[in-house]
Amino acid sequence: MASKPFTPEETRRIVQSLQKPAVFLNMTADWPALQWTVEHLSSRLTERMRFRIGKRTADSAPLFETECSYIEATLKEFLCWTAKDGESIVGPFSAYHNKEFWAYADYKYIAQLFQDKPAMFKDVVWSDFGFPGRDGQDSTLWIGTQGANTPCHLDSYGCNLVFQIQGRKRWHLFPPEDTPFLYPTRIPYEESSVFSQVSVVHPDQKKFPAFRRAQVHTVTLKPGQVLFVPRHWWHYVESVDPVTISVNSWIEMDMDDEARVGEALTKTIVCALKSAPSLNNDDHWLNPTEDGVSSHDENMQYLNLAVKACMDKKRDNIEGSSLLSEEPRAGSGKRDYSGQFKTSVSDLSPSFVIPFGPHLIPVISEVHLAHKPRCTCLKDTSCCRHNDFSLCQSRPQSQDKPDKDEPRGENEFCQSLGQRAYRETGRAVTSDGPAEGAGVYISTNDLLECVVHPDVITLVTRLIMCRQRELNS
Repeated sequence: MASKPFTPEETRRIVQSLQKPAVFLNMTADWPALQWTVEHLSSRLTERMRFRIGKRTADSAPLFETECSYIEATLKEFLCWTAKDGESIVGPFSAYHNKEFWAYADYKYIAQLFQDKPAMFKDVVWSDFGFPGRDGQDSTLWIGTQGANTPCHLDSYGCNLVFQIQGRKRWHLFPPEDTPFLYPTRIPYEESSVFSQVSVVHPDQKKFPAFRRAQVHTVTLKPGQVLFVPRHWWHYVESVDPVTISVNSWIEMDMDDEARVGEALTKTIVCALKSAPSLNNDDHWLNPTEDGVSSHDENMQYLNLAVKACMDKKRDNIEGSSLLSEEPRAGSGKRDYSGQFKTSVSDLSPSFVIPFGPHLIPVISEVHLAHKPRCTCLKDTSCCRHNDFSLCQSRPQSQDKPDKDEPRGENEFCQSLGQRAYRETGRAVTSDGPAEGAGVYISTNDLLECVVHPDVITLVTRLIMCRQRELNS
């Protein structure tokens, strides 16, 4: 058997160093899980599982999980459905023509699926990536048809390793600094997921004008390849082929302790406001992945526990400690993590160069591929996200003129959000404010959009932590 291009130690170092998405090649040829085709799995998994059903459309609005249909079916029934071409079928999929609808069995914990077949956990060999002991038990399984997708979102915790097994999936990724351009929302609410209000493949440029400043990084992941998704990178994922299967694992990071406080704070606020009786609280705001609405006392208890855990961790954290935790650590909400690592710059050699080449390919932004660098800052300054100030300062004056729908400064950006709110409620608005006779209407979701914005939650989390440190000093 040919040796792998990188040793586990080298791969771990690469993962620790990467700041942008990248694809590993030739690392999984000997993984038994590479044989996990839907035909193979249908003989091993006979229990029914939940499939999310969506219509094949090109809408300018995201199809959130709260708007999908759900059925319970076996993989054999799923296989039979995908094989039908215009024929009528019986069973759970009978109401959904496979040419009009897609199906997705997502977020399936392998530890639960194969609890009576634990030997299959070893088929996924994350130890090759420098995480000893990590295997399928610490992973989730995703099975879908062409068109199946996950709405654009970022994960509050950790980084992500994705192993493609069958078919291809196209990933649309955006860096954390593009968050203002992706119009983040916590409705629908799902613990650890911040959704974008933008349909990134069919964006409504009038409703979301700042989105055109976002830098999309696109890659089509093929069987045998592994994608690394850095912390807080936005991603929209869609299945390209008739049937796709992938396995992924979230890796907890050192800074996730503070993020858990932020998630506990977010849940407390969202549940408090959305659970209150109100004329505009009749929407489906809770994602189906959530078990239910917790009481305010339960949420406050969890917030206190998260703050205490974070403070204890900071107190016990010793400089130069092992990158990998000795004991597995369970994460809150829908995702579990085992194996924590830091990304401290001090841990990296300044001479280390990421070995991009035939076995490791960076995911390049479409802007870079088109050789059209641009300043994407919200503020009207000469700074540039690419750290190349000349790109902005040397541009001809005529190119500095924004499109009429594109906000330039923060005031214009906020004004555009306000105008959108008025448009959505059918009220007139002018550049000077509401037209005569038009009232101001702020819904609960409008309020939450601001109150639990990721930047606001980060600030409040730090204020809470500072206050607690002062009280306990």
